[in-house]
Amino acid sequence: MERKYWVSAVVVVTGAALAASFLWAPQPPLPSGPAATPLGWRAQVALLGGDGVVGNSQGAPADTRFSDPWGVAISGGVLFVADAGDNNRIVYRGPDGVFHVLAGGSEGFADGNGQAAAFNTPSGIAADAQGNLYVADTGNHAIRKVTPQGQVSTLAGNGRPGFADGAGTQAQFNGPMGVAVGADGRVYVADTWNDRIRVIETDGHVSTLAGGERPDWVDGRGAQARFDTPTDVAVDAQGNVWVADLQNNALRIITPGGEVNTRIGGADSERVLWGPMTLALTHDGVAYVGERLSGRVLQVSPTGHVVAVAGNDAERFARPAGVAVAADGSLVVSDADAHRVHHLQQLPAGTVPQRAELGPSSDNPLPRNEGRWPLAPQTGWHEVTGTLGEVRGNFSGESRHHLHSGFDVRGDVGQTVRAIASGKVSSPAATWSLGGQAEGFSLDKLDYIHMKVGRDAANRPLDAARFHLVNDDTGRLDRVRVRRGTRFQPGDALGSINNQAHVHLAVGPAGYERNAVRLGFSNYADHVAPKIDDIALLDSNDQRLRDKADGRLQIARDGGGLQLVVEAWDQVDNNLPRRRLGLYALGYQILDAKGQPLPGYEQPRMNLIFNRMPPQREAVKVAYAADSGITVHGSSSTRFRYVLTNTVRDGQLAAGWFQPSELSPGTYTIRITAKDYSGNEAVGGRELAVVVQ
Repeated sequence: MERKYWVSAVVVVTGAALAASFLWAPQPPLPSGPAATPLGWRAQVALLGGDGVVGNSQGAPADTRFSDPWGVAISGGVLFVADAGDNNRIVYRGPDGVFHVLAGGSEGFADGNGQAAAFNTPSGIAADAQGNLYVADTGNHAIRKVTPQGQVSTLAGNGRPGFADGAGTQAQFNGPMGVAVGADGRVYVADTWNDRIRVIETDGHVSTLAGGERPDWVDGRGAQARFDTPTDVAVDAQGNVWVADLQNNALRIITPGGEVNTRIGGADSERVLWGPMTLALTHDGVAYVGERLSGRVLQVSPTGHVVAVAGNDAERFARPAGVAVAADGSLVVSDADAHRVHHLQQLPAGTVPQRAELGPSSDNPLPRNEGRWPLAPQTGWHEVTGTLGEVRGNFSGESRHHLHSGFDVRGDVGQTVRAIASGKVSSPAATWSLGGQAEGFSLDKLDYIHMKVGRDAANRPLDAARFHLVNDDTGRLDRVRVRRGTRFQPGDALGSINNQAHVHLAVGPAGYERNAVRLGFSNYADHVAPKIDDIALLDSNDQRLRDKADGRLQIARDGGGLQLVVEAWDQVDNNLPRRRLGLYALGYQILDAKGQPLPGYEQPRMNLIFNRMPPQREAVKVAYAADSGITVHGSSSTRFRYVLTNTVRDGQLAAGWFQPSELSPGTYTIRITAKDYSGNEAVGGRELAVVVQ
């Protein structure tokens, strides 16, 4: 793939020279309008509100907690946030930095003033020239209007999902998520699960601007065009409507005449965008895009250059759901899955961004499953076949392809998968991989994977009201959709186990998964201590040191850095004897000839703790040495060869070495600490005797 970058030159001029040039050189006329948007800039991320813990409070930024902060808008220097989830409110942040509730606060469908009004999963918001807000009230299938005084009324939609043009509440939407206001006062709507773009005239009449009956990717005029789960819209200075076309991985543009063209991306192009979910435009045609899959915030120039201003593998947003451009060109971004709102400001050229506080807090409460398993009996016992952080391969011969992101529960093919906790669907793309081995469903903080979503073993729908089976033009099942805002209760059927014969539970957004063992499952017990099979030291060429003297492994003091590799595994009560599981935490100490820890090793260096997943793909090869994974075709056991001198813990990732040059010549013992989540610790085979020469 061709990669495009901006290159800027930096010229250093002395103060005297600058003054002279200013005084004597001919001066161009001063610009009469807003300054041009800088291209290719890198952002410093600062926190505006939320501490990463889900909640319902307002006040100073440190005292404000959000449930599902989605749409953001700036009007008259005031920031507005649509906070969905369990809060269902519109809040604002004034120049004093304090958050207040403007309207809503309970889940329902009611007009009224302030907190007497009710919303159901408000998503995108936009402001008009008079300071009125327009809200895509997703769960109510309606567009609401909120005055600056907090008076809420229904502009269009009647609370029931459907598709109908018409006046005001005679019109119907299907889970609208995005909204924008044109210069002429018309309101544009991303009618997400109708896969259409609608327009509300100033007299309240609703019509369809573009899009057809089924999701697809087709450019064209009006109803000939096709979108796939459009989630946001914006209007540029020329009256063009931009569309974040989520499932097509594209930005689309609708001209004032109704012609739809793909601006960038598309279903059959080389991937440029990864789930564009929200967008905002500048006065001069620069677009900013929040991506669902990558956690990045992108800048798209008028000539089509794409660059990330914030977010990467190591420091990604959990789910950038809303973006707004401030008067000074900086950005406000809501991170829905992190329960935070951020400010993105341009860094001077050559400046490295300071590490930002991103993602959900480790103090964020886990789902309340009350011991339930995802299979019946929900308060019984089930075999555990995989834990967080285990090495996993692919189907192409790579045994170290990725780290396992969840908790696997064995089940029979076709067995019903059930919700373990109450939850509300947040993602606009809550299902994926129809018919694939990784088919799954995202419900609030939990992902349920390896099942036929919303279908039984015979592909019959389990719950047509919540799981919408969409067929293609030939009548073949194309996808299963679940609207944002849909609620589920413990025990509700979610699907049936596919041929993988287990359910994979993941807790938390991608890149911030937490260990699902912490949920607590009825009758789950682990009294089995981990076992250590081998301890090895590898040189820089990954070659094992083998020479010994008097039973001790010989180490050359000037031989360079070494990697400490330990092969170990765990089991839990009542599992099959052949079922090997990964460990939770590993570390090491270096002891002197008398068995006393060296300075700096008084406590084990616990470099590997699988409490929270690092987002980088290469993490698996940092945590595990070669020959890890299922390395023999047909093998039923996984080899876990941990690299203890590297760091994978708390979502962080770093490579490291054991440096013999830091030790005086003499004899030492390397002692391994290997624990499972229940606190059991390996006893046998945990020491390696070495001699440094």
